[in-house]
Amino acid sequence: MSLALHSEPMSQAKDREDLNRLFEEQAIPLMSEMYRTALMRMDYKQSDAEDLLQDTYMKAFRAFHQFEQGTDLKAWLRMIMLNTARNMWAKSNKDKAQRGLEEMEDWQIGEAESLTAMPSQSAEAEAIKSMPASVVKEALSQLSEEFREVVYYAIIAEYTYAEIAEILGINSNTVGTRLFRGKKQLRQLLENYARQEGILQDGSSED
Repeated sequence: MSLALHSEPMSQAKDREDLNRLFEEQAIPLMSEMYRTALMRMDYKQSDAEDLLQDTYMKAFRAFHQFEQGTDLKAWLRMIMLNTARNMWAKSNKDKAQRGLEEMEDWQIGEAESLTAMPSQSAEAEAIKSMPASVVKEALSQLSEEFREVVYYAIIAEYTYAEIAEILGINSNTVGTRLFRGKKQLRQLLENYARQEGILQDGSSED
């Protein structure tokens, strides 16, 4: 039946030339509409929307053999665009977090008391509180990426768990776990520095 030929996967197409022709006939006419979708996805920032549209069509072109003829091409393109936008957004926010740490001012560290908060006023806590902001900033940069991002967003940028979860594509429980572990890792780094500098004498530290 001709209908069966129409609906079979594009992987059965004769060659790449057929795919190119079908892509031009079917996907290219949808570019104007897809651009409007891209504008909405990227908060009406024209340059970002153009980048999103270009990346979407490049991915769609490479994957067009997976598209099943006779199904909704517009929906297929929109799914590719949505996934591409999420990836672009996540990368942008990660870059922003890294820049935020690099550009962080001393007063931001000084006011973020919970950044190096200890369970009690131990010798370690007192030593850490007296450290220069530059030392704290350097210790932050040494955290593993997954912990550094969460510590920055939660303590410096003051985002909620829900906002951080949305930015990083993780759930709120994972945000809490990474924040706890990140702060613990940060305290350990600062305690090591304090001992090296003679600010803190060797001894057991609190977890």
